[in-house]
Amino acid sequence: MSQTVADVLLDRLREWDVEKVFSYPGDGINGILEAFGKQDGLQYVQSRHEEMSAFEAVGYAKFTGRVGVCMATSGPGAIHLLNGLYDAKLDHVPVVAIVGQTDRSAMGGSYQQEVDLLSLFKDVAHHYVHVVNTPEQLPNVIDRAMRIAAAEHAPTAVIIPADVQELEYSPPTHEHKMVPSSSVHTSTPTVVADDPSIRAAADLLNSGSKVAMLVGQGARGARAEVIEVADLLGAGVAKALLGKDVLPDDLPFVTGSIGLLGTRPTWEMMENCDTLLTVGSNLPYSEFFPEYGQARGVQIDHDAKFIGMRYPYELNLVGDAATTLRALIPLLERKSDRSWRDGIEDGVRRWWETIHMRAMTDADPINPMRLFWELNDRMPGNAIITADSGSAANWYARHLRFGPDNRGSLSGTLATMGPGVPYAIGAKFAHPDRPAIAFVGDGAMQMNGMAELITVSRYWQQWSDPRLVVAVLHNNDLNQVTWEMRAMGGFPKLAESQTLPDVSFANFAAGLGFEAITVDDPDQIGPAWDRALAAGRPAVLDVHCDANVPPIPPHATLEQMTETAKSLFKGDEDAWGVVKTGAKTKIQEFLPRRS
Repeated sequence: MSQTVADVLLDRLREWDVEKVFSYPGDGINGILEAFGKQDGLQYVQSRHEEMSAFEAVGYAKFTGRVGVCMATSGPGAIHLLNGLYDAKLDHVPVVAIVGQTDRSAMGGSYQQEVDLLSLFKDVAHHYVHVVNTPEQLPNVIDRAMRIAAAEHAPTAVIIPADVQELEYSPPTHEHKMVPSSSVHTSTPTVVADDPSIRAAADLLNSGSKVAMLVGQGARGARAEVIEVADLLGAGVAKALLGKDVLPDDLPFVTGSIGLLGTRPTWEMMENCDTLLTVGSNLPYSEFFPEYGQARGVQIDHDAKFIGMRYPYELNLVGDAATTLRALIPLLERKSDRSWRDGIEDGVRRWWETIHMRAMTDADPINPMRLFWELNDRMPGNAIITADSGSAANWYARHLRFGPDNRGSLSGTLATMGPGVPYAIGAKFAHPDRPAIAFVGDGAMQMNGMAELITVSRYWQQWSDPRLVVAVLHNNDLNQVTWEMRAMGGFPKLAESQTLPDVSFANFAAGLGFEAITVDDPDQIGPAWDRALAAGRPAVLDVHCDANVPPIPPHATLEQMTETAKSLFKGDEDAWGVVKTGAKTKIQEFLPRRS
């Protein structure tokens, strides 16, 4: 029986162990949709919007380490994919986008939905984007898209005109200008720096007395090695935002996040260290590194393109994190003076006390920090946590204590609104036996999260663990931008821009059959978490938060505080609330602690 190009496309994806294709239909991919109807080995997952399909593919890839696949129709559908694909590009996530196109006979004729897709995708999928024009091309193009996405940790794109999808498939032959291909999976080489560089790095690290480490997502497979190196060097370890799940937060030397969403122990460690070892991180904010000239540095990264970008490191080692650290360990001398490490651990302990007290500070009606803090003692040990961009990312970074088996992510580099819920959906399709929890601001929830709850309602009964909990920070304010306007520009809140319409997220969720819980009393937070996690079905926590609780950065400068004060004097409608809650939050840093 003959097969169409679309039939062979799906067969080829299965050969690459693809299990899910996240998509929204359209006539530009009708041939592929028909092929889905003739097979049962590959699941078509329908989102409510192509951008959500891309985000779901990104979430799937982030939480599996495998290539995520999304698909869209020509023209408008292809355009909708872009934001999710840029999220994949900037966070170095392997995703393949399969996109329809108008029939070849119509191209160049200003035909309906005709868009120059090669130009459209050339930036976001620059590692590989090609059009399949003949059946014989198909295997090579798909294989290269999958292989390059995995090798480069990046999005790639395959464009298949609608008429090509329906052609009878004929394989490449053994002739001139035919390009056969293999779907055999490529083994991943283990790269390690050369011996002289390893020895020089060990000498540099051994000479330091106040060593700080920074780990990012590139160190995820090197947990044991990072812990051993930190012990030998007497170092504290800070985590870049995308590396939050690299180390558990119950380790006493883990200082937590770095950067605008970072912690005070990390800020103080970077201000006072004399040596810096960075592993698998490309944190863009150089102002959060030690002052230039203050510390000697070593960087380890598997990708030479990202070596030496953020700090004037003396030694840059290109290599796999775990393998390179294992080569380094025998050459490191255990530091006998542990005073630097002891000071870091004392600062971490005090910080968690401060965070707890901040979370329990009164607000009107609910302090958003408490929503995150109350989850810590209830968080399932294998839960996957996602967070949307905005103020939710602040509390995710600072307040959640990940255990050794927790996973978590957000849009780290693009910092786009909208991925919190679709990431969690992608996580559930990746790990249907694990609970997923998404923290989402009401702005992002209104933007696309509510619609994607419909996707959850369609698929949740397929998951062996049905728990997907969406916690909505309901404050009727685009809160992160409001605070940025105050702190960075000294502008008062512009209500026309920042105030959101009031929506009952719980009522919407109830209409879909979810466990729907409205929380407007701080003492209800803990029981609400208990109820949601025990519900046996998806749940939405509609948590009425105080928009005036400030996301105070660890390094809050006099200039930023001055600009915020100026904005309040200019007529900010929430001025009194900001002053009141800000003072109560900040004072927690100065209250006495247990010795």
